[in-house]
Amino acid sequence: MTADPSQLKDRLHSSSIEVAPGVFDALGASLAEQAGFETIYLSGASLAYTQLGRPDIGLLSLSEVNDALLHIRERTDLSIVVDCDTGFGNAMNVMRSVRLLERSGANAIQLEDQTYPKRCGHLRGKSLVPTGEMVGKLQAALDARGSDRTLIIGRTDAIAVEGTDKALERAEAYREAGVDILFIEGIRNDRDVEQVMARFRGQVPIMANMVEGGDTPLKNAETLEALGFSLVIFPGALVRAVTHMAARFFAALRKTGSTDAFREQMLDFTQLNGYLGTQDMLELGEKYENRDPSGDSR
Repeated sequence: MTADPSQLKDRLHSSSIEVAPGVFDALGASLAEQAGFETIYLSGASLAYTQLGRPDIGLLSLSEVNDALLHIRERTDLSIVVDCDTGFGNAMNVMRSVRLLERSGANAIQLEDQTYPKRCGHLRGKSLVPTGEMVGKLQAALDARGSDRTLIIGRTDAIAVEGTDKALERAEAYREAGVDILFIEGIRNDRDVEQVMARFRGQVPIMANMVEGGDTPLKNAETLEALGFSLVIFPGALVRAVTHMAARFFAALRKTGSTDAFREQMLDFTQLNGYLGTQDMLELGEKYENRDPSGDSR
């Protein structure tokens, strides 16, 4: 049974780590649900990769993120953590973003302290807004949400720009502002982890980000849980897996003029419709066809 999405806050304060795979559409969300996950992460980077075919360099708009969220929420009851980048502007933009995403079904909304347009947290050349400006944006987000069950995540990218000590200072300011979760991006080594946990463990849930080939050494969920993390995301892993597979698929199709080489690695038409529940939906539609005013079908 799927967990109540509004209970994400309670799960993050339990002893078990929450694992959230990154998704970019309703199909991926439904696959994650079928696999048994309780939380998913709507990744801005993955949206840029798949919807625009471009890198994560601040090209997405709020409406594009919200449209994806609406489709995902219609398809699943999982808890959804939404990457809101910088909030798409100043504190007033943040307030609008939070209200819109919350109404569309977000259970947690992540905001970061980069300048706009931002860059992927594992790209070079990032720049930050002043700490005071980010604190104001986070307070605006907290004021704008309709329910305290909608969590606000304060992310800092300061490790790559100003170093670990400055990142911890920023994170402390965001914690004092009242964020529900801290996300210190770009942790580089075990020493960084030790400093983060010494400062914040037991005070606020802390989020980890696993990016294949990124700055942070990859660790599994069990290890991260033991270290003190409450939430781990794998934001772009699905895109990397799909891109690897799709490149091989297109190369084989171009070379052979057939999908035969991939038949054992793909669903056929009947299998896909079975997964999607096509027959159940058609039968549901028939239930409402040709009904008389009394409610009886003819």
